[in-house]
Amino acid sequence: MSEIPPFDPAAAAADENVAVEPTGVQRLRRALLHPGRGQVVVGVLVAILGAAGVTQWRIAGTDDDYAGMRQADLIQALNGLQAASRRTEQDINDLERTRDALQDNNDKTAAALDQAREDLATLGVLAGTVPATGPGIRMTVTVPESHLSLTYLLDGIEELRDAGAEAMEINDAVRIVAQSSFETVGGGIEVDGRLLKSPFTIEAIGDPDSLRTAMNFSGGFVDDIALDDGKVVIKRSQHVEIESLHSEPKPQYAEQVQ
Repeated sequence: MSEIPPFDPAAAAADENVAVEPTGVQRLRRALLHPGRGQVVVGVLVAILGAAGVTQWRIAGTDDDYAGMRQADLIQALNGLQAASRRTEQDINDLERTRDALQDNNDKTAAALDQAREDLATLGVLAGTVPATGPGIRMTVTVPESHLSLTYLLDGIEELRDAGAEAMEINDAVRIVAQSSFETVGGGIEVDGRLLKSPFTIEAIGDPDSLRTAMNFSGGFVDDIALDDGKVVIKRSQHVEIESLHSEPKPQYAEQVQ
C-alpha cells in the first residue's frame, strides 16, 4: 500500500497560480461578449458594404425597364421616341416662326408709329397748331399809314411761301397759315380778326439765304415798299422761334372718316 504524501500548503499555492489554456469555445464566447476595437471596426465596414450592395441591386433593378422586353417591343418603343422627338422639333420650329413674325410685326408697327409721329409733327407746323423753331429771317416792315397797302403785304407773304418758308407769324401774335384772312381796316390790317399796325414784324422759318433773296430781288417786295415811302429791314438768324398758334375751326359739314 502506497503511502499518501503529507499536505504541503506551499505546493498547493503554486499549483493554483499555474495558468490554464482556454478552450476554443471559451475564446469564441469571450470574443462575442467582449469584442476588441479592431473587431468593431471590421463589423461596421462589413455592414456598410452590405447595405451599399443591396441599394445598388435595387437601383439596377428599377432603372433597367427595358431589360426584359422583346426586340419587337424595343423597336416599337424606339420608333415612338423618335416620333415624339420629331413632333417636339416641329413645335419648336412653329414657335420660332411665330416669334419671328411677331417681332417683324412689332418692328413694322414701331416704324409706322415713328413715321406717323413725324408726319403729325410736320403737319402741325404747316397747319400752325404747334410751336416751331429753326433758321430763318426776321423782317420788319415800316410804312406810313397813308400808304398802307394790303396787296403789298400779301405779295410779301406769298413770296416767302414760294421761297420755302415753313412757318410764319406777324408781330409775335398771329400765326400765318393757308387759311389766314387779311382785311384792311382803319389804322392797320386785320389778320384772322386781330388788328395789327405798322411796323409789321414778320418772322419766317426756312433757309435764311433763300428767304432773304426772295424779298430783295429786283422789282420785288422791298422795292414795292420803297415806292410807297416804306422801309424793310431783314435780319437772318439761325434760331427763329414761332410760338403763336392757329386755332382750327370746327368743320360744320365735314365729318372724319373712321
